[in-house]
Amino acid sequence: MEERNEYTASFIKVLEGLEGVRKRPAMYIGSTGEEGLHHLLLEVVDNSIDEAMAGFCDRIVVTLHKDGRISVLDNGRGIPPDIHPKYGVSGIELALTRLHAGGKFEGKAYQVSGGLHGVGISVVNALSEHLIVEVYRDGKKYYQEFSRGKPLTRLKVSDDGEGKRGTYIEFKPDSEIFETVEFNPEKVKRRLLELSFLNKGLRIVFIDELSDRREEYFFEGGILSYLREIVKEKEPLFEPIYFNEDGEEYFFEFAFVYTKTQKGENLSFVNSIKTLEGGTHLSGFKSGLTKFLNEESKKFNILKEGESFVWDDVSDGLFSIINIRIREPQFEGQTKTKLGNTWVRKEVEKVVHHNLILILEKNPSLLKNILKRVEIAKRAREAARKAREVVRKKALFDETLPGKLADCSENDPKKSELFIVEGDSAGGSAKQGRDRVTQAILPLRGKILNAMKSSVAKLVENEEIKSIIASLGTGILEDFDITKLRYDKIIIMTDADVDGSHIKTLLLAFFWKYARELIEEGHIYVALPPLYRLKVGREVKYLYSDEELSKEMEKIREEGKRFMITRFKGLGEMNPDDLFNTTMDPKKRILKRVTILDAMRAEEIISILMGEKVEPRKRFIEDHALEVKDLDV
Repeated sequence: MEERNEYTASFIKVLEGLEGVRKRPAMYIGSTGEEGLHHLLLEVVDNSIDEAMAGFCDRIVVTLHKDGRISVLDNGRGIPPDIHPKYGVSGIELALTRLHAGGKFEGKAYQVSGGLHGVGISVVNALSEHLIVEVYRDGKKYYQEFSRGKPLTRLKVSDDGEGKRGTYIEFKPDSEIFETVEFNPEKVKRRLLELSFLNKGLRIVFIDELSDRREEYFFEGGILSYLREIVKEKEPLFEPIYFNEDGEEYFFEFAFVYTKTQKGENLSFVNSIKTLEGGTHLSGFKSGLTKFLNEESKKFNILKEGESFVWDDVSDGLFSIINIRIREPQFEGQTKTKLGNTWVRKEVEKVVHHNLILILEKNPSLLKNILKRVEIAKRAREAARKAREVVRKKALFDETLPGKLADCSENDPKKSELFIVEGDSAGGSAKQGRDRVTQAILPLRGKILNAMKSSVAKLVENEEIKSIIASLGTGILEDFDITKLRYDKIIIMTDADVDGSHIKTLLLAFFWKYARELIEEGHIYVALPPLYRLKVGREVKYLYSDEELSKEMEKIREEGKRFMITRFKGLGEMNPDDLFNTTMDPKKRILKRVTILDAMRAEEIISILMGEKVEPRKRFIEDHALEVKDLDV
């Protein structure tokens, strides 16, 4: 095989030009919203990760700059700067200006890669207002600037690269393309932390200039360290199990553990790319583990004759990480969220089954504990199914709308919205101030049940939950049907205090567990009511934070004007006009669309604050005590 160290421009193969990227960006990055914006960064980072997986890079620095730029620096081999023999331009310019131009198509420069589509860096360039590339190779520094996919300068060469190697990409996303050009530091941090776990020995530095924060991630334990971090508050039943298989065409590694919690999580990765929709590697793991446990259950007489475990039983409380590296992965979709290579499923199933025999048959007590945990889940699943059959007619299929729902007159769900409001007082103001044609109001009394701890039977006996289910019209769990949704927007409207935040969190947890598709399809929103009404002369302003108030007060003091401030302690204190004008009027209001990350965070908070373990709750309160501005006692 040709030596991989001999990485030159001749390895870069061009399939087609950049046509259409700016016209149809969603085809390449999924969307032009926040997800697509972050996908740009991940494409650049993935190139550096590919260098790390090839063994040529052990340090990556990602910086969020104050002016909206973001940069990625690695100490890999650097994009080849020599002139391509066929196209007559440098490898740097070729990689940045031609779609499907990269060193990953023939397997010479890279054995495995996450960026196999070859569209990454050129698409980033096409969708950036400005992009700078610096390459350090052989004591030289190569520099070039681009704008919206086109070169602004020719490739400049200097002797400033002595003692350096690698690639530096700095870009500013194009505001003409994206709905937002502000990166979410927490989202970036989560992905970088994840990548550091997936690549043993790789050091990743994250610098956020906006908050003057610098963090460094380095984990020798790899996915085992990652799994321990995930389950540290979940009460694991044993030390996580880890095994791997290094073949000629692949590298597989697995880590898993059972916990006392009901809900588990199964993360899967291919060449350091997170496969959100799973794929053949995850399917192979599921079938391999299920097959093994069914075989062992017969040996221990765990199940009755004719019974067997299904994945819903096996996955209860199971946390696992599957990380594989293969040549030429085939992903379903441009954004690489599902692996499609058919041979992987069979190979993974065989590896999992074989290694579990080697590990667990030598530890029968651990094996029996796992089987008992899965058997309990099976019985609970069957009991829950029977309970649901009993309550379905009573609650889920009751099409009678709740009496306290003030429905709207519009029959088209796409033009209608439902406000779930905290308290009868706020509900009364909302009913009076609303647009009766398109806005429905459902007031809630007090806190709803905790969906993470309550059984389905208990949950649907709760009047508030029954009202929500009946108002939505979709049903829940396996009876959920999004085509029956009565409102396009479901808006949670609570007070801006501790109790309001608690109710909002409980509602998000309910939707996450029982009607997740509403979140996935973008139907759940949170209203942001104002904290203050500021009257200066005849002018009235509504302010949504203490920071906004401070800025306005500075202006008022400088101008010496008279003013009057009203602090809203709750929605119920606002008159109907104020409530509509600030929080309900589609032309003026501020709504926050709830994402999967928001819902997962709500579940995490509930697990910490309402779980049985005291220490995590104490630590959470101590960590967040200074964030509490107004505490009702």
